[in-house]
Amino acid sequence: MSQFFTLHRTHPEIRLIKRAVEIVRKGGLIAYPTDSCYALGCHIGDKAAMERIRRVRGVDDRHHFTLVCRDLSDIGTFAKVNNAQYRLLKAHTPGSYTFILDATRELPRRLAHPKRATVGVRVPEHPVTHALLTELNEPLLSSTLMLPGDEYPLNDAEAIRGRLEHEVDLILDGGACGIEPTTVIDLSGPEPILIRRGKGDVASMGFTD
Repeated sequence: MSQFFTLHRTHPEIRLIKRAVEIVRKGGLIAYPTDSCYALGCHIGDKAAMERIRRVRGVDDRHHFTLVCRDLSDIGTFAKVNNAQYRLLKAHTPGSYTFILDATRELPRRLAHPKRATVGVRVPEHPVTHALLTELNEPLLSSTLMLPGDEYPLNDAEAIRGRLEHEVDLILDGGACGIEPTTVIDLSGPEPILIRRGKGDVASMGFTD
């Protein structure tokens, strides 16, 4: 049975954040709020927890996981970023965007896309997520909390508990945060490619309807 922490939406209690990080570091799987929708997260180095995310999501090894990062310095460790990419990232982070980039050698191979050697990265703008990442002091391996057969991601912590009480170790209730996932931009090629139009605005990147 999962634990359930109700957090202040703008000033999350540090004692609860510390307990959440302890659970992550011990191999736990958590559900947590972001600036787009709720997500599943685990320690970047825990293969078993990553497989649990796959089982909950109902996805195979071609699924692109995301490294949820505190800031751009975390991104640079695990993804290759040239000057043009950096300017684009700086202009749109933190925010509701996921960027696909070429992985560096520091990224564990099992976290990269098996055929393309790329990884999704993002810097969310949400007080609970920021507090969690600050305490963790490293990226969180993550995936949108979209369950098999559902049309939209789960958005209510109580509903998440009702459906995943025996599948995750902790649910962080930070209030409703929306059902629109991130906008996904592929930066691994010569030109940015819009993969998914989501919450993040893309007009400033030159994409139009």
